[in-house]
Amino acid sequence: MIDPSPANLVAEVFEAQRDRLRAVAYRVLGSHADAEDAVQEAWMRLARQDAATIQNLAAWLTTVVGRISLDVLRSRQTRPEAPYGDGLTELVVTIDDGPAPEEYAALADSVGLALLTVLDSLGPGERLAFVLHDMFAVPFHEIGQILGKSADATKMLASRARGKVRTTERPAVVGREQRKVIHAFRAAASEGDFEGLLRVLDPEVQLTVDTPGGVVVTLGATEVAAGAKMFAGSVAQHQAVLVNDLPGYVSWREDGSPLSIIAFTVVDDRITGIEILVDPGRLASMHLPAPA
Repeated sequence: MIDPSPANLVAEVFEAQRDRLRAVAYRVLGSHADAEDAVQEAWMRLARQDAATIQNLAAWLTTVVGRISLDVLRSRQTRPEAPYGDGLTELVVTIDDGPAPEEYAALADSVGLALLTVLDSLGPGERLAFVLHDMFAVPFHEIGQILGKSADATKMLASRARGKVRTTERPAVVGREQRKVIHAFRAAASEGDFEGLLRVLDPEVQLTVDTPGGVVVTLGATEVAAGAKMFAGSVAQHQAVLVNDLPGYVSWREDGSPLSIIAFTVVDDRITGIEILVDPGRLASMHLPAPA
């Protein structure tokens, strides 16, 4: 039991849990802003709770954050005009200095753009069950209490989600071969080399463009290659970057304003996914490296 006698004891315990709770909420919601809101809401609920009745504060907080996150996921489904998450998720852009001697750590252990994209394809229950159990080792009976399901039914949800995640190919490392493929793509796009583009694009490649008017998705190598003129555009400078651990680049116009951020998913020497952010509002609000 928690002794509530020191006025700041509960606050201190909560602060000790804050980073973990934020990580849980972010992996469920795919949005740093929504995650912060969920954690803050959990704190307000804790402040209204008789702390003496809580036997395991960490578990209680995880349950509360899970319920809040589930409500957010379900509200997104009832508002189809609202983007699920943050479009291209919240992007962390860093300069790509090339591969380290040991290349880079496996992306399977990170939650970058690729995994968040996969999670976005899951239903709210599947996503919550997968994240809480597989990433944070929350027991199925506790997750079931959040979902209003039995432990067995919750286990089935997590298993179904796990199957979807495993069948979605993601690159193991960001290395020289991936950079070689991306360089070939850029060269073919700038030269208008249609056949060259087809050689590096997976037949089922998905192009996602985040624009001021919404997200536009194009499927298939032929369709993506046909629209490759968007990759040349008014570009004056490029800078190789890592976008949420995926290789890509930032482009600027001649006046120095950012034009786009592009991230690539490369599997078996073929580009399977291209994510492009061209929304000027989002670009202007981001912390980007200076043009090289």
